[in-house]
Amino acid sequence: MSLEAEGKIDRKQFRALISGIAAIVSKAKIVHPVKRISICRDPEDNMLLECCKTAGADYLITGDNDLLDIAGLVFDFGIVTPGEFIKTK
Repeated sequence: MSLEAEGKIDRKQFRALISGIAAIVSKAKIVHPVKRISICRDPEDNMLLECCKTAGADYLITGDNDLLDIAGLVFDFGIVTPGEFIKTK
């Protein structure tokens, strides 16, 4: 069942959501990390750090505390929550 069918968002919000997702996907690129990073307490999350570094990302936007807790380390990109990201824009 969709968010629209459940009454959580209306048709206009749904279309805006789909449009936003399409805009992000249209700029997405596939990266193949060249250097391993092994600093996150959840080893599976290290792959996200590797991809961000390889892609030259400006931000890693996440709600994952395993990643947010290492945000104080020096990276070429910021690790922020969605709310923090919106405040920077």
